[in-house]
Amino acid sequence: MATKERKVWVCRECGWTGPQELGQCPSCEAWASLEESVVAPANKDGKRYRSFLETTNPTEIGNIVSEQTGRLTLPYPELNRVFGGGVVLGSTILLGGEPGIGKSTLLLQIADSFVQEKMTVVYGAGEESPEQIKIRADRLRLAGAQLLVVPETDTRSLLAHLDQISPQIVIIDSIQTLHIEGIASSPGSVAQVRESASELTRWARANNAALFLAGHVTKDGTIAGPRVLEHIVDVVLYLEGETMSGFRLLRGEKNRFGSTQELALLKMGELGLEEVADPSQVMLSERNQGGVGSVVVPILEGSRSIMVEIQALVSPTSLAVPRRMATGVDLNRVLLISAVLGRRLNISLSDQDILVNIPGGLRVADPGADLGISIAVLSNIYEYAVTEDVFFIGEVGLSGEIRRVGRLGDRIREGERLGFKSAVVPRGTLSEMVMKPAINLVEVSTLWNVMEYLGLQKTRAKKQ
Repeated sequence: MATKERKVWVCRECGWTGPQELGQCPSCEAWASLEESVVAPANKDGKRYRSFLETTNPTEIGNIVSEQTGRLTLPYPELNRVFGGGVVLGSTILLGGEPGIGKSTLLLQIADSFVQEKMTVVYGAGEESPEQIKIRADRLRLAGAQLLVVPETDTRSLLAHLDQISPQIVIIDSIQTLHIEGIASSPGSVAQVRESASELTRWARANNAALFLAGHVTKDGTIAGPRVLEHIVDVVLYLEGETMSGFRLLRGEKNRFGSTQELALLKMGELGLEEVADPSQVMLSERNQGGVGSVVVPILEGSRSIMVEIQALVSPTSLAVPRRMATGVDLNRVLLISAVLGRRLNISLSDQDILVNIPGGLRVADPGADLGISIAVLSNIYEYAVTEDVFFIGEVGLSGEIRRVGRLGDRIREGERLGFKSAVVPRGTLSEMVMKPAINLVEVSTLWNVMEYLGLQKTRAKKQ
């Protein structure tokens, strides 16, 4: 007797399935996140899914022969850094980003670079016609005329083309446009995205091909579709940035073959996305040197240190509850630092709005930026302009102490490379460093020590 299709309800956030519709997901507690899906019947042999391996017999790990195929390196060092050293054959990479951010442009440039290496590349076009892709390729002046464009949105038909061509690189733009006949839901739904991605991933692993999937993002910035999509793939990358700005940030959210802390700074130009070789120089290029409320801090992004500017604005408020706003930095860190400044330094901030901004579109999660945020706020309060040749490193504790952070040597060397002459660092930094830096290190233990170094105590006494 043939198995009939059955309907289930799937949570687009966590992938939980249930037999009936609910207003709230019992697993992740998200509201209005359940979508109706149809479970496909079994095949004639009773199996819904087939293994991508030729055999599924248990094998001792010591007897498994791994093929040392290495990584496919791109002609873009920054992209290789984010990928973990290059693209691994047999892996699936999911690239997410807002509409118009440059996902298709980046994927087309990646496809062209592999074509230049005499590799077979298939570009699955679900959103654009071949003519539109040709127009973009001409605008970017790409030379990969051997790129194979397949305008197909049916997953099974696309897999048939892949079986016939046997490409080494497959690019799908985008996964939300694919559908499988027999699944009673529209393209982009939970069931369609999950099943299409699963079948393509199994094909890529079985044929040792690298698979790139472009994905849309939701309003809160996550990949559209079921959350299980991020568990299916090997690498999840996000392309971020302001649409009106020329800079783009490519950061890793998941990477089975490398670190997720790496970041690539790209710039949108006439010939597509170009790498920025010196992010620190770019981040500080438009800094108003000598401006009140402006401080430079070195932050860690993966294996590199980047110098960024922190801006703060403190202004009187007419509201009963003062506002605390943060762009590019965690608001909770700003709230914590504001409380420490008010309590430990006896500064009244109950009638002041505090706004903190990281120019350039970066998101800073490094606790080593705490001291820089504190000094930027104090600079506004006392109308004091921090000298342009000094930067700050340190985490601020609840008692006002300045704590050491990781890889102080890398941070200090980055500031030294850019020509800074002094650095305010936590006490004990010199004892950790094997080689003494050429710049002057000012060791501090508390926020009071920093105020003494900057001369803010005298300014405070005059105001009082």
